[in-house]
Amino acid sequence: MAPTEAAILSNFLLPPAPLPTIISLQRFADLFPRAQRGNPQIQHLYRELQHQRALDTDHVKQNITTESKRGQRQMREIAKARRKSEQEDLATDQSREVALENEAFGHFSNQSMTAAHTLRSILPEMEKACSEIEAKIAGIEAGAEEVLSNLSTAVGDLSDLRYGRFNKPGAADAVGQEVLDGLRSLEQACDGVSAGQ
Repeated sequence: MAPTEAAILSNFLLPPAPLPTIISLQRFADLFPRAQRGNPQIQHLYRELQHQRALDTDHVKQNITTESKRGQRQMREIAKARRKSEQEDLATDQSREVALENEAFGHFSNQSMTAAHTLRSILPEMEKACSEIEAKIAGIEAGAEEVLSNLSTAVGDLSDLRYGRFNKPGAADAVGQEVLDGLRSLEQACDGVSAGQ
């Protein structure tokens, strides 16, 4: 588990804080001139400094607790702001989808029907939809048959060229023109297929 903010601050700021950890009484006394090292006031001064250090440590502990609470409050505010932002983004996305749907299908596509269908009202609607689909299928099949016929004619004309069967034997220039006409016919038939005719 990751350490908390309070644990990090406490481990960094508090363990080195007590005065005996930093300097012992003997080393503290060694900081004074030799003549004064035996003075009992040095021990009293050391204890006073130790007390001040303990007060400072308590103050740091209180600040760590306060900062930890502030950090938790900030995290809650950030999470709340993120949720609000995500909800706004979701609402924006939904409104964008509705706008696209309205543009594609008209303004009534996202509205519910005013009355539910009954068995009697749905059958005519379904028959109408079936007949419209059948008409579209018939149109597509007719277009496919026409394209197939055009392709067959163009391939047949090119086949005549391949096997040397020409409609006008003896006319060399006509053969070249007939080849070009056959290729153009094939190209138009293929363009008709790619254009969706």
